[in-house]
Formats: sequence, C-alpha cells, structure tokens
Amino acid sequence: MVSSGERPDSAPTGEEEPSDQWLLQQFQEGNQDAATEIYLRYAARLRGLARKQCSQALARCVEADDIVQSVFRSFFRRAQHGCYDIPEEGELWRLFLVITLNKVRAKGDYYHAAKRDIRHVTQGLPADPVLPAKLSKNEGAAAFLQIVLDEALEQLPEHHRQIVQLRIQGYDLEEIAEKVQRAKRTVERVLQQFRVHLKGLLNEDA
Repeated sequence: MVSSGERPDSAPTGEEEPSDQWLLQQFQEGNQDAATEIYLRYAARLRGLARKQCSQALARCVEADDIVQSVFRSFFRRAQHGCYDIPEEGELWRLFLVITLNKVRAKGDYYHAAKRDIRHVTQGLPADPVLPAKLSKNEGAAAFLQIVLDEALEQLPEHHRQIVQLRIQGYDLEEIAEKVQRAKRTVERVLQQFRVHLKGLLNEDA
C-alpha cells in the first residue's frame, strides 16, 4: 500500500516518467505492465550490485541474475499484500538495495556454513577425494561440494579426470588402474594430488 496521503490516481501525461509510487499503486491494482516497468527500471542496477557484493567463492555458487530474480519475487509478493509505503517522489531503489544486500548475505551464510560442514567431515580423511555419504543429507553442503568438484575436475588433464571420476563412482584403486591402463601407484598419486587441490578450493575465502 502506498502512502496514505494523496494518491497519484492519474497516469503521467506527455513524456513525464511515471513515479515509483504510481507504478506501485498500479501494480497493487492489478496492472502487470507496471510490474514490468519496475523490473526494467531497476534490474540492471540490481544485477550490478549483486555482482559487486558477491565474493569470488559465492559467485561460483550463485548467479547474480538468480539473486535479482529472488529480490523481485520477494518484493512483488510482499507488495501485493500492501507491505510497502513509498512517499510521493520517493524511489524504490533504497528498498531494493536493502533486499538485495540481505539476499546476498543470506546466500553467503548458507554456503559458508556448507563449506564449514564439508571441512569438518573431511578432516583426517585418508588421501581419497571420495567424501562421506552423510554429506548428501546436508543440502547446502552437497550443493556447494558439487560446484567445487565440477570446478576442480575441469582443471584436470583428461586422463586424471577419468581417474578421479571413476573413484567418485566407487571403483577401487585396482579396478581404476585396470580400466585406465595405469599403474596402481600412478592412480594413487593422481588421487592424492586431486585431494590436495580440492582441499585448497574448499579453504578459499574461509
């Protein structure tokens, strides 16, 4: 609901740009074109803000566009229930700024907690990149781990990637050595190097 003072009931005339207050009122009255105008007015600025606020580690986990879409979903959902007041001549930018910062902070907390969970369960593990199955019970940790694993695998030479993927699929060292036609010691060395590399990625921006 807009401010309880005089309501801008008439549309802007000529080349006058509609105010945020008027657009919000129109949206609350069912005008979806007003919602589109609000989106177009602020989407690019919010995308830039989200990219600037996301750390390098967080940017690997969530796209700026995803945050922007989440911001608008939250805004329009609450706006439909009359949760926002905008004074005449006021702008929605400050409100969008606060919502976006809160979204980024929440995502950062979520994935940082997931990273802590992964580091906790991997402490003291043998030199093997396969992680305990209980990680699958933690949605945040599992999602973050998958992103980091994919990134780590992309950086490997093809024959090293094949070794690691086979190990993740559950093959033992002897089976892998037979499949890739490499010595067992070579397989062990590749897996150990990958584990060290993976640990380094998990510890970034801790």
